[in-house]
Amino acid sequence: MRIATFNINGINRRLGNLLEWLSETQPDVVCLQELKAEQAAFPRTEIEAAGYGALWRGQRGWNGVAILARGAAPVPTRLDLPGDAADAQRRYVEAAVRGVVVASLYAPNGNPQPGPKFDYKLRWLARLRDRASGLLAAGVPVVLAGDYNVVPEARDIYATTSYDNDALVQPEARAALRRLVDDGWTDALRAAHPTATLYTFWDYRRNRWPRDAGLRLDHVLLSPDLAPRLTAAGVDRSVRGRENASDHAPVWVDLDIR
Repeated sequence: MRIATFNINGINRRLGNLLEWLSETQPDVVCLQELKAEQAAFPRTEIEAAGYGALWRGQRGWNGVAILARGAAPVPTRLDLPGDAADAQRRYVEAAVRGVVVASLYAPNGNPQPGPKFDYKLRWLARLRDRASGLLAAGVPVVLAGDYNVVPEARDIYATTSYDNDALVQPEARAALRRLVDDGWTDALRAAHPTATLYTFWDYRRNRWPRDAGLRLDHVLLSPDLAPRLTAAGVDRSVRGRENASDHAPVWVDLDIR
């Protein structure tokens, strides 16, 4: 079972890119972030024609998350992240697909920091940890996949000082992600490639893609019962180099769930 996550950075603008990648790789489950489309504007017809059922939470202008399932309809288990009834930002959706609970998440960027946006980021990550703890307690196989907007370690960003004040690399954000992982989750990409340099995001500015000046922001976390079933993981880097590309590349994991 291949589960992928892809910050598409505007699903309608980059629909052709998405459909091309789906046709080439045929992942079983895809978690999408940054739909940048309201609920009614999601391209359901085109996605279904490509062979995928979909569950999505759209939002005009920014945010928005979705789960696609090849030849199946995702069964909703959560339509938002619990813990703050007043939070209207659509950054989390969760569904059961073929016996696995899959969450697609888009954590807040948090810039500028310090300030209210960074405080919201840390609160959101704490809420994610609470939800993740509940899922662990339920004893079901779970995948938490998405754009966490956190660079876990110094080796997950190219050599630079330009991000030193960025919310993506702040100690508080890194500690929040580490607390989540330490609860029992496995960072699949790092587990599969313990010493490799891995990037999933290259900013459009300052020629960062041609220079391979990247960051690892997109992560797939596996619950303890799924971690031993990890057989491979990777980044489809070439997708980032295509015309009209997102500034993220898809990340995928292969799981033996037979």
